[in-house]
Amino acid sequence: VVKAVGVAYRLLLTFPRFCGFANPQFCALWRGYSCVDFLKTMRSKPNNNKLLITPAEGYTPHIGILVSTLQRCRETTIGLIENLSIAQLDYLFDDQDNSIGALLLHIASLDVAYSEITFRGRNFLDVPELAAKWQVPGYLDEPARQQVRGNPASYYIQEMAAVREATLAQLKQYDDSWLWRETEEGNGLFINNYYQWYHVYEDEINHRGEMNWRLSRMKISD
Repeated sequence: VVKAVGVAYRLLLTFPRFCGFANPQFCALWRGYSCVDFLKTMRSKPNNNKLLITPAEGYTPHIGILVSTLQRCRETTIGLIENLSIAQLDYLFDDQDNSIGALLLHIASLDVAYSEITFRGRNFLDVPELAAKWQVPGYLDEPARQQVRGNPASYYIQEMAAVREATLAQLKQYDDSWLWRETEEGNGLFINNYYQWYHVYEDEINHRGEMNWRLSRMKISD
């Protein structure tokens, strides 16, 4: 047991270097900060000194858990990007990269896409006004590199907030049985609504990892 603890401790000490994280938000614990300091750095917001995922009020229990998870994930994303400069938001490492700004608008597009799929049973690309606004950030790559530029952090926060507000209003109209409802995706694959919305926050967490990686390595002149 002692040997195992020693190995775990050495891994803990070397983890930031092993992963290459130079960003303070990843390295806080390994600089001797407490867990509380680390959570403050990540801008988590304890309620009565508790960090809990519990059912959000106004929803059925399982949907309330989903809402709490979606919102906790969003708070952490906003905490990471709310003070970034336009230069940081637009930064591209090469001609194949996606900027942080484009990734943020892509995250907003997920609410739009999965709202259309799960609430209305249709593809957002089949709705002209939605496709006109969200196809580019939804698919990223060259169109996004050209078009998603020059916006302050407040712009992306507002866009994410607007579509999330619509999502939360829709979720209040359903009960937990809706989460378990399955649809066939083809080739014998079935997916339920809970999994669809799990993918929304899963993808956001994935892209937030990309943002942290970029922030730890980008070089911007003052």
